[in-house]
Amino acid sequence: MHLPTLTRRLFLGGTLSTAGAAVLAPGRVQAQEAVALQLSWLHSVQFGGSYLARKNGYWRDAGLEVSLLPGGPNAPVEPPVVAGTALVGISAADYTAAAVNQGAPFRIIGVAMQKNPFAIASLPDNPVNSPADLVGKKIGMALANIPVLEALCTINGVDIGGIEVVPTQYDAAPLVQGQVDCLLCWATDLPVAMEIQGVESVTMLLADHGYAVHSQTYIATEDSLANRRDQLVALMKGEVMGWQDYQADPEAAAALSVEMFPDAGLDLATQKLQAERQVPLMFSDLTEAEGFGWFTEETVAANVETLKLLGKPVSPDLWDRSILEEVHG
Repeated sequence: MHLPTLTRRLFLGGTLSTAGAAVLAPGRVQAQEAVALQLSWLHSVQFGGSYLARKNGYWRDAGLEVSLLPGGPNAPVEPPVVAGTALVGISAADYTAAAVNQGAPFRIIGVAMQKNPFAIASLPDNPVNSPADLVGKKIGMALANIPVLEALCTINGVDIGGIEVVPTQYDAAPLVQGQVDCLLCWATDLPVAMEIQGVESVTMLLADHGYAVHSQTYIATEDSLANRRDQLVALMKGEVMGWQDYQADPEAAAALSVEMFPDAGLDLATQKLQAERQVPLMFSDLTEAEGFGWFTEETVAANVETLKLLGKPVSPDLWDRSILEEVHG
């Protein structure tokens, strides 16, 4: 089960390591360059495209041995990327903006989730279908996410004073038990958990109502962009191919996630449903036209505006599309 990015990553700590290897390529010995990809949370189908990239040998064929480092409470994304222990990290634009405003030398080099996964989950007999429907309701959420609600209300002209915020743990129980009218969560976790339990819910994506914050973004340092470009291109090319495989067969990605991490407590039915729910977040008309991970000046401008509302002002220079342009030719 995932916590939303604005609450689940307010932790510090973690140690990382990578190791090299050599593999026999047809007709020659190819030295594999060892690099690490720091994931933003614990292993699950959330990173299914990366698992497919490794299983199908896309990185190996490009001369890389990629360690997939799980995130979580004891493994934040940004420190290992700054230190160079991880070549690339999977983060989110709001976290990267905050880090850059504190002096971190990051650039966003790709965007996996074209739509931010934050959503309002409610029940069919008392649905929240638009931000205006929040007025007069109790919303369960972590207090750390108040800026998200404030931004959503500002964008949509809704008086936040008419909404009662109830501090809750990241769990569907307060909604199911009637303690709150709705929950702020990721569309890919609490609604999935409820459906697995036979509870129907209504999910309103914040991204469908002007909340533009790129999520599951790939970050690298300016130094890596200058001095490790070949590795960045090879890693991102493998990611692109892995996620293309995911799009073609999300169920296979779910099965692989369970198979690769038998000790992670992953339930196959939950992973399959999560994999299905991720597809419309990660693939769009834009990715169909330009390729996985793509972003434009327009999508960046929308992010800059929303990040300003979140109190994390950045310039469009935070995004660097040069690696993707090389990957997609």
